[in-house]
This record gives sequence, structure tokens and C-alpha cells, in this order.
Amino acid sequence: MAETGRAAVFMGVRKPFEMREYPVPDPKPSDLVVKVARTNICGTDLHLWRGDTDLSRIGITYGLILGHEMCGTVHRLGSRVRSDSLGQPLSEGDRVVFTYYYPCGRCMACLKGCPHMCMTSLSCPVRPCDMAPHFTGGFADFYYVKRGQAVFKVPDTIESELVAGANCALSQVLFGLQEARLQFGETVVVQGAGGLGLYACAVAKEMGAHKVICIDGIQARLDMAKRFGADETINISEIDDPRARVSIVQNMTDGWGADVVVEVVGKPEVVNEGIRMLARGGRYLELGNINPKQTYKADPSLLVGYNRSIIGISLYPPMTLKLEVDFLARTKDRYPYDALLSHAFSLDEIDRAFNESDHVGGCGSLVRASIVPGEAA
Repeated sequence: MAETGRAAVFMGVRKPFEMREYPVPDPKPSDLVVKVARTNICGTDLHLWRGDTDLSRIGITYGLILGHEMCGTVHRLGSRVRSDSLGQPLSEGDRVVFTYYYPCGRCMACLKGCPHMCMTSLSCPVRPCDMAPHFTGGFADFYYVKRGQAVFKVPDTIESELVAGANCALSQVLFGLQEARLQFGETVVVQGAGGLGLYACAVAKEMGAHKVICIDGIQARLDMAKRFGADETINISEIDDPRARVSIVQNMTDGWGADVVVEVVGKPEVVNEGIRMLARGGRYLELGNINPKQTYKADPSLLVGYNRSIIGISLYPPMTLKLEVDFLARTKDRYPYDALLSHAFSLDEIDRAFNESDHVGGCGSLVRASIVPGEAA
């Protein structure tokens, strides 16, 4: 009998996931099949599950395998695959991390050397799974890696619990801060202390930020932000006036303002506040607002008069993922990465995992939940 694997299939907004069995494919010569070790529930997954972005309205048919923040071990190699993307020998059983997108290689973005901007790359996480190779997302026993997806071996010194977060959240904030031109000695404000926000605190500090200020409404998350490098925190539950929060940031930065503000809340109403926190020449890094048609009332003079800029970032270049694996290896004893994954669920428990992730109170001070095929950790 052919080997099969399970997949938790997303059938529509807030609908129960449908558990299906699919045959594990033999990879094409330049592809490989990965046995999934762990897939984190990313904010993007929650947005899709809640219907913040209703895929059916943009012509995408439900019957998808969500999940992209993942890692695993090589299960089957294509006949031409001998090494990872950096030339390191690759064998079945090796632990790997890989980009969850693949570019078309023919559009203007690809030809300009920006595969993360390719529309094919952007649509990869929402591919229907009814046709082979079926395993198109991380909430499954296996994942099919196509030619064009970068693959990197994972050092034995890093646990899978840490590595899964590199694929998406950690890589996203590193690339974003690089694009925002964060310089040594500058000040950073992070709006939101979820998974991306905590990573952003650590990355900013390691990149040489003089002061990192983190803003959130949950004190447990702010306490965690301190452990991830934040020097100061602001609790919006205690200081509910946006003008007062802007004033506090000004005072914390000697009246200058922040050189970089990172938005990872995912709500457009925080944007104006964040822009007002910027210094002259400051850069507003927009990472969180991915849902279409959610807007805020903009005042362009806040940008023009102060020489401020907004930088929008989606996905990341392939090499960023390798840089983040190295980052984790170098800093794993400096920051409590293991605390980011507060709960683990088996694949069969995925409905509960999404419901509890949606309601933070269901998982206490949950930062991020993770799906582990097999038994929950």
C-alpha cells in the first residue's frame, strides 16, 4: 500500500478543518518531500481563518492547507538533489528549513532579483490541495518543496522549536529592519509584542539599536519584551490616550522621537500614532497590516513636513532565512526563544489550537501556538 499522510484542510472562514489522507508523492528530480516537524500558527493564518481576508472574494477556492512557519526533516530527495542551496550535502533524515514560497522566475520582480516580490511567491501559501502533490502547506504530516524554494540545513545546536519561527516571523523582521536602514545607536519603537514584535526587539538590539521601546496592551507580553531586549515598555491599557503615548516616546528619546517604528499589530488605526512617534527623517516599517481594504485616515503632511517615510515589506529574500538560522545559533542562549511557543497541539487538535490562539485568554499569556504532527508536546 502506498504511503499516506494527513493534512488539515481549511474549508472556509471559521469552519472546522477537514482531516484528509493523501498519498505521499515521489518528488520530481529537482524537488524534495519534507516530513513536517513543527508549524507555528502565524498571524496570517489567523487572519485567513477569521475571515479578515476572505479568499473566496478574490477568486481563491477553499480546500487549502494553511501553515507556512515550519521546519522538518528530509523524507525523500529528487534524483538530482544532492545538496542544500548553499552546497551543503543533503540526505534523507537531515533537518532543514526552507522558504515557503517559490517565484515564477519570469516576471519583472524576479528578473530584477526580487523573488519575494513575485506574485507567484505571494500566492503560494493559498494553493488548493486537491491535486498532486497535495502537501502545499505546513499543517500536515508532509510538505512538498519545489525547485525554486531555497533549502538550508539546520545545525544540530538549534532545536526545531526555535527554527520554525525563523521561517516567516524572524526573517520578516530582520529583512524589514535592514530595509528600514536601522543604524547603530538609533532608537526603535515596536508596536505590538506578539511573536513578530518580540523578535523585532531582539533583532533591533542585535543590530545595534541604542534604545528599544515596545508597546502593547498585555503586561505579560511587555514583560516578555524586556527579556527580548526592550529597554522601555508602554502599556496601552494603562495609558489609553494616543497623544500621551506619543509624548512618552518623545520623552524617552530626549525629545527627538524614534528613528524607526515597527508596526506588527496588524490594525490600521495604530499607523497615525506610530508615524507621530517618528523623529525627523524617521522610517515607519509596515509589516502587520496585510488585510486589504482596511484603512486609516492619513495626513500626508506628517510625512512630508518631517522627511519621514513608510516602508512596506512582504516576504523576504531567500538568503535572509539562512541569516536567521545563524542568528538563532548565535543568540539562542541570550533570548528565551522557547518561551515564544507557549502551547503545542497535535494535528488532530488544530481546531482547538486556532480557537485558543484567537482568544488569548484561552491560552493564558499565549504568544504563539504550534502544531506538532503526532502527539502534542
